Amino acid sequence: MTDFSNLDQARQVASLQRLAQAALAHWDGDFVDLELIKYRENAVFCATRADGTRSAMRVHRIGYHSRDALRSELTWMEQLAAGGIGVPQIIRTRAGEHLVEVHSEELGESRYVDMLGWLSGTTPGSAEHGIRPDTDVDALFFEAGALVARIHLCSAQWRQPNDFTRHAWDEEGLLGAEPFWGRFWELDLLSAKQHELLQRARQEARLALRSYGRNLDNFGMIHADLLPDNLLLDGGRLQLIDFDDSGFGWHMFELATALYFCQDDERYERIKLALLRGYDSVKRLSAADLASLPLFMALRGFTYLGWLHTRQNEELKAELGPLLVERACSLASDFLGNRTDAA
Repeated sequence: MTDFSNLDQARQVASLQRLAQAALAHWDGDFVDLELIKYRENAVFCATRADGTRSAMRVHRIGYHSRDALRSELTWMEQLAAGGIGVPQIIRTRAGEHLVEVHSEELGESRYVDMLGWLSGTTPGSAEHGIRPDTDVDALFFEAGALVARIHLCSAQWRQPNDFTRHAWDEEGLLGAEPFWGRFWELDLLSAKQHELLQRARQEARLALRSYGRNLDNFGMIHADLLPDNLLLDGGRLQLIDFDDSGFGWHMFELATALYFCQDDERYERIKLALLRGYDSVKRLSAADLASLPLFMALRGFTYLGWLHTRQNEELKAELGPLLVERACSLASDFLGNRTDAA
């Protein structure tokens, strides 16, 4: 038995590929190739059948979602597809299940595996490198805003199954004693001054969230990972992939996520305006919604510090830490400045 966490990345991928190969037996089709296309949190493979049909097979990380939570994610995606939203098709197993649990004798552990239809198209950029310079950001972000607004409306009207379960990007999930993505204020890269700033912003953010309120018009199921990597342009149609982080949250947190990785783009103000206009064209934004944007930008910044804090990877901290800390503190200061101005 091999301890997965002690393997280098190449050996981890090789082990997960062998597990994915075994999982293919649960789906119909003559599979002739299985190629890794992404390994960040989950491992995603392109599974190709003899007739050339491609599918995306996801091997899920351990400890993030339960079987019920994963089934709920896939059920929600089926609902969105039925509502005309461009999302991957859920390919159920031969037994009609959304996913399977596959045990690896080599690793001495089991992983959940599911399969999604392959979507054609290209991404307009990435979280690491931003939006490509030749992208029409006005058109792209108008469509992105309209797309997530349709998702939010569709979700508000959906009668969820009684056993539906997903995590929540709510007050406790963002600011509580054990936030969903980790205790961001304990990140060891923070100076004493930065720690104090984040704790003050955390306290004020709780009050701001309670004042803003939570109802069907501003809170519900959200994608929660609206990065350039997850937008697929296919001709004139915008599609959305990677629902791994989806859960219950404020709609404005969704929009803040879309803007977070665009902050250094010289077109940022155009991007923001297009995103908000696109959203507003489908689902009206109130004055309170617009005023809450600095709050949700700060909250999004906090989550990435928590994400970094929970990873015991010094190389990752050295590479991303300074940028994430600077952004979080800047967003916290902007939020607190707006609170002072409002007062």
